[in-house]
Amino acid sequence: MADFIIRPAERRDCKAILDLIKGLAEYEKMLEEFSGTPELLEKWLFDEPVAEVLVPEVAGQVVGYAIFFHSFSTFLTKPGIYLEDVYVEPEFRGRGIGKALLSKLASIVIERGYGRLEWACLDWNKPSMDLYLSLGAVPLDGWTTLRLTGTKLEELSKSCHSNQAGR
Repeated sequence: MADFIIRPAERRDCKAILDLIKGLAEYEKMLEEFSGTPELLEKWLFDEPVAEVLVPEVAGQVVGYAIFFHSFSTFLTKPGIYLEDVYVEPEFRGRGIGKALLSKLASIVIERGYGRLEWACLDWNKPSMDLYLSLGAVPLDGWTTLRLTGTKLEELSKSCHSNQAGR
């Protein structure tokens, strides 16, 4: 029998989740991009929800998280789930917690009648990639993930407003 449970996150979990997000940022060598706060996390998960979180718990301690939100497939004409992050504290890895989180997400996709579960994985993260491939996940060749943030996002937003000013 598993020594953990997986449950939906609750408001009281925000500090623990944020600490885990910081742990993921360190693991992914992206700590300089981490700027989250418990207040922002609480706002976007509970006050004005735009994402959902599952947490694995061992002996009452939150030891990881999976944060996800809705996506939409125009080709399937169905919603899906995009898994933003899945993380388990290093000392709790190897117990099947990561696989259980993915399994729970797959069951949510099926229960809701959605069409797919998708996520991204860093190329160098071999342990995670090996797990994903063992579950039947398929890498999307020919696709590159793109992102706009910070000043570049602001600049693009301003260009949209300036182009529309004369209308």
